[in-house]
Amino acid sequence: MSHPALRPAAIALLLACAFPARALEAPALFRGDAARTGVFAAPATPPAGKLRWQFHTRGAVVSSPVVAGDSVYVGSADHQVYALDRASGSVRWKFPTQGRVSSSPAVAGGLVYVASYDGRLYAIDAATGRQRWSFATEGERRFAAPHLHGAEPRDEVMPDVFDFYLSSPAVAGGTVYFGSGDRHVYALDAADGTLRWKVATKEVVHASPAVAEGLVVVGDWDSTLLALDAATGAERWRFQAGRDDRIHNQQGFQSSPAIAGGTVFVGCRDAHLYALDLRTGAPRWNYPTGASWVITSPAVRDGKVYFATSDSGLFIALDAQTGRKLFELDNHRWPMFSSPALAGGRAYIGTHGGRLLAIDLDDGKPAWSFETETAREYAKAITKPDGTPFYEAVFTDFFYDDMVAGTYRMLAAGAMLSSPSVAGGTVYVGSMDGNVYAVD
Repeated sequence: MSHPALRPAAIALLLACAFPARALEAPALFRGDAARTGVFAAPATPPAGKLRWQFHTRGAVVSSPVVAGDSVYVGSADHQVYALDRASGSVRWKFPTQGRVSSSPAVAGGLVYVASYDGRLYAIDAATGRQRWSFATEGERRFAAPHLHGAEPRDEVMPDVFDFYLSSPAVAGGTVYFGSGDRHVYALDAADGTLRWKVATKEVVHASPAVAEGLVVVGDWDSTLLALDAATGAERWRFQAGRDDRIHNQQGFQSSPAIAGGTVFVGCRDAHLYALDLRTGAPRWNYPTGASWVITSPAVRDGKVYFATSDSGLFIALDAQTGRKLFELDNHRWPMFSSPALAGGRAYIGTHGGRLLAIDLDDGKPAWSFETETAREYAKAITKPDGTPFYEAVFTDFFYDDMVAGTYRMLAAGAMLSSPSVAGGTVYVGSMDGNVYAVD
């Protein structure tokens, strides 16, 4: 029963005091929301693509920046999590972990949640940078297999050089969900890090879970996509994509699912984009990409799905109901592992060639591009006259060590493995050159 002296205005004031404004803000997550749709409530940026600021960390930035309030949160291979001033790029605080931070932060209820290669998920106060709690998994590791990608020695178990990311947490209903290299999917209490449930998988889980309609959907490196009950972790369904038992090249979910309109959209290294029924896991359609991996997490809006491919370097738009191709943009065979962000009438995506592309969604043509600082200096050395990657310049043998060295020589041109976030007409994205860029 309400007290007669408490008028509506007084009640509102009491509620505001009891529940601070930051606790009522929607979570700021990798791909924009817990369903991982890749949609950002921001206008398309002006056509110039002008640099607002850049901030240099001391390691590669494959983590995707997340914007919450007037701060940008991002991780780095220098073992730090950063909070940057959204307007200037200056450091507000940095938080040290004991490993590379290749996970993208989630911000909810005044806390920043992020995973590190030290095998822990951290909850950090968003305002101060102080640790609230941390949770230890059974340890991080990359996907590994013998004769991986056909590299020698044939019988040696090799970690996958292309396993760049860690799972990025999703926060929904007071619970934090994430996957781990220890072959588990976890659900933790968002307030104190208490384990609610964990589910074992056959292989490493570095994709980021999508949460919608009471389900948590995520895939592992065995090409198994799981739908789990968000409250209990009970398995609701599983979908098996392609495996490659010979050289393990055409297998594994690195792509994070996107959920929209009762459908799960997800890419796989078996060279397909899949559309599955959210309730049953039944296939609705699939789109083959030849032999080219789909590492990017698809973006979904207005009945259309947008994604990109690796080797073939294509940005593709499909009809979400049928899988029919609407358009494709050829990026001169430069791979794209970055996931597209949709804002206004454009998509924004990073490339291995060190470019941030802004693509008009009406006609599929580039609106503008921004080149990283390192790409302007170094890209010519690894680019052929026709604009395609000059792989022969850096890969000299197919011994495993050469594959690793060659891969990182290609990425040294300021490649953008990070996925853009868009807020207030500015695009925020990280680069292998150690910079976080704000472009507007």
